[in-house]
Amino acid sequence: MTRKFSFIASNTPDAQAAAQHLAALYGNARSGEADVVVALGGDGFMLQTLHDEMNSGRVVYGMNRGSIGFLMNDYSDTDLPDRIDAAVENTIRPLEMTATDANGATHMALAINEVSLLRQSYQAAKLRLSIDDQERMEELICDGIMVATPAGSTAYNLSAHGPILPLDAQLLALTPVSPFRPRRWRGALLPNKVTVTMDVLEPEKRPVNAVADHNEVKSVTRVEVAESKDMTARILTDSSHSWNDRILAEQFLY
Repeated sequence: MTRKFSFIASNTPDAQAAAQHLAALYGNARSGEADVVVALGGDGFMLQTLHDEMNSGRVVYGMNRGSIGFLMNDYSDTDLPDRIDAAVENTIRPLEMTATDANGATHMALAINEVSLLRQSYQAAKLRLSIDDQERMEELICDGIMVATPAGSTAYNLSAHGPILPLDAQLLALTPVSPFRPRRWRGALLPNKVTVTMDVLEPEKRPVNAVADHNEVKSVTRVEVAESKDMTARILTDSSHSWNDRILAEQFLY
């Protein structure tokens, strides 16, 4: 059966031009009628598209019209149906963040890459870390901390010297950002079924923001993070350069 494509693009001229060109070649179905959403842009646009397509039943195939394009396939206007038919599908299960702010309000958001806590001012953050309601670190003084998925382990997590996780690993990375006390703590690898709770100590003196991908909550006092049980996004990568291959290759570049 012939697949129906829906072409979407970021706001850059290159991405917009590519979307118009591909739509003229292959047709452009409405998003709700498409089998495959073809995203043209960079990694940020791909993340937004995956959020938009969560639990939609549609798969997302990205082609790079941005800069780094780690999540994207190489751009080409030839043999697109054959490339998509041969592509490898990966299912991503996002993190669910539940954040309580200084006013007691609760905020919920999903993260495909990571949930991070970051200091809001010149003062370092003071955090208490618990796993499944069991306190594991009474006090961590740092610039921040993150819980990263395997999909996000090569992004901000890697920049903070966190571990690269294979895409099918049943793990989450808990990675500190510039830890001061304990100075040599490098983080932890956690089973993906746990709930991570991060309490902000001295929140008025040392305010902290929480970020789930592109969603930010100011002045949080507590953040809980767990892998979603019922939300998924589906992404296609070329069989010649699958996402697992990319993640494996990243481990030999440093």
